Amino acid sequence: MNSTPASDEAALQALKEGRDSALGELIARWQRPLFAFAWRYVQNSADAHDLVAETFVRLHQHRDRLRLDTKLSAWLFTTLSNLCHNHYRWRRRHPTVSLDAPIDDTDSSAHDTIPSDCAAPDSALERDEARDAVRAAIDRLPHDLKTTLLLHHYEKLSYREIGAVVGCSERGVETRLYRARQRLREELTGFLSESAAVYT
Repeated sequence: MNSTPASDEAALQALKEGRDSALGELIARWQRPLFAFAWRYVQNSADAHDLVAETFVRLHQHRDRLRLDTKLSAWLFTTLSNLCHNHYRWRRRHPTVSLDAPIDDTDSSAHDTIPSDCAAPDSALERDEARDAVRAAIDRLPHDLKTTLLLHHYEKLSYREIGAVVGCSERGVETRLYRARQRLREELTGFLSESAAVYT
């Protein structure tokens, strides 16, 4: 992560004292990792930006209730993951666009991009299909498994930090990661077998 508890605590103290510029400091510090998480969860840049913005709105609204020893990273990711989960459920009930629509790949800061080398078209197609299959499989994971996997694999949070976000012990985090990987392995085994048959 790109901040220290001390710097977060100082900014939170300033925010509680009414110095609203402290919110700008926290936004500058946390916006990128939060957006990366939200983008991977909802797979839509505009929605991810909105959800991150709402997270900071809630931080400002709840500033007086937060203790100075609040682990801000856990609070932010917990709030955002709940917002993402609610948005995801709402989107599934009110599909205004196809969930199979192409993913906006214009923001390279939020996710891994495919290198623009001179790979053969078949190779590039296979790589794109594999990437899309992984994203779709992650998208189908239950909220607790998806959140744990994204925070560990992409945001590089420790088991303790993830546990604070998802509300379980470090052993529980380990169990959720195992279950998430098992489900992905089961889902992707069929895809990988089909791909091997097609490209051989």
